[in-house]
Parts: sequence; structure tokens; C-alpha cells
Amino acid sequence: MTLKLIVWRQAAPGKPGRFETYTAKNITEHHSFLEMLDVVNEDLIKEGKPPIVFDHDCREGICGVCSQVINGVPHGGQERTTVCQLHMRKFKDGDTIYIEPWRARAFPILKDLMVDRGALDKIIQAGGYISAHTGGAPDANAIPVPRPNAEYSMDAAECIGCGACVAGCPNGAAMLFTGAKVSQFAALPQGQVEAAERVANMLQAMQDCGFGNCTNHYECQAACPKGIDVKFIARLNREYLKALF
Repeated sequence: MTLKLIVWRQAAPGKPGRFETYTAKNITEHHSFLEMLDVVNEDLIKEGKPPIVFDHDCREGICGVCSQVINGVPHGGQERTTVCQLHMRKFKDGDTIYIEPWRARAFPILKDLMVDRGALDKIIQAGGYISAHTGGAPDANAIPVPRPNAEYSMDAAECIGCGACVAGCPNGAAMLFTGAKVSQFAALPQGQVEAAERVANMLQAMQDCGFGNCTNHYECQAACPKGIDVKFIARLNREYLKALF
């Protein structure tokens, strides 16, 4: 199939960006979206033109690096699918596809479709871990964890930190990401020791990084390629209220 691509190009941070039009030729339904861009880039390189810069790593839907807004929707809008797992069978011959980077104040554009998502790392560095010294590794069953708590924690831990929730939110909020990272520890006994300090520090880091606040649009849940539920935002708010007393 042949496709018309309208792609955001930006030479460097702070430089003016613009949409440019390209033609993707000889694309099959078996190509992934990133493989389609690889084909386009090979043609650009042969023509002596700079290739389109975009993030990618595992290409297995695990790392979440492949952040792109496709036709106005983070990761392309296919349920529970990252860009790298999105295949061209979703499109048809002659389609026009708009491709943009994440749009959020906390995610400055580095080049073309690549953004700096280091703000999410700063939130994790503020408390998204357990540092309490507990001695040597205990036996697996030394600290019993109820199965519902373990499953709840695992559901929260599914967040891969891709930032689609931020890109989908009209406020550029990172509440779903932060809520998932706080909730995965809040449900476990090992996470109780630093619970109050954790939620306070991570929310402060979120604010310092320039993320907006949640106003219950639910776009974050709709955009998430891992199906992270907004219930973790409610848990985040409850943990913060508990930390105040």
C-alpha cells in the first residue's frame, strides 16, 4: 500500500517545528508502524535527506519508548497497543496519517518525534522505590501478602512509564503514572514504612516538573497501552490525605 504521511519535523529543542509531507511506498499489512517509518527513512537516506528521528527500543510493547501521537491519539488508539505493536493492517491504501510527538510542557521536544521524558524519572527518583533496610532476603512466605493485594499491586506495576497518559490528558497531568507507582507499593506491607514520605515527595516532584492536575477527563486511561485504571489516581489521593495526618 501507499500512504501519505504528515510528520512533525523539528531540528532541535526550542527551534520552530513544522509538518512535512512524505509518501510511504511498498508498505504491507505485516509491517509494524515503526517498520513503516524505517522504510520511509531508508528512502530519505538514499535521497540524501535527514531521516525522521523517533524513539524506539524493545519493539515488543514492553519498554514504552515508542511514543508517538498518530492521527491525534497517543500510540494510535488501538486498545492496549503501543506504537511498536501497531501494525499497518489497521490502515488502508491511500490513507493520510498524521504523526506528532507527545505534546506536554513537561516533555520538551528534542528532535522530530523524540521528546525528553526525564520528568517521569524525576518523579520515580523522588520516592518510587523502597529503601528501608530490612536485613537479608527473607523467605518468600515470611511476610504474608493477601492475594487481592498482590494482584492489585501487579496491576499497578504494569505501568511502563511511556507517558501516553500525559500526552492524552488535556492538562498534561501525570496523575495516572504517579498513582500507579504509588499504589504498587501502598498495597504491600514492604511499602508501608515510607508510604507517607513517598507520596508527598512524588507529588511534589510531579508539581515541580510542570505537570498539570487531574480533572477527571479519563483520557489517561483511554490512552494507556497497558490499561492502567484511574482507580490508582483515587488511591494516590487517599494516600496523600493519609500522609497529611
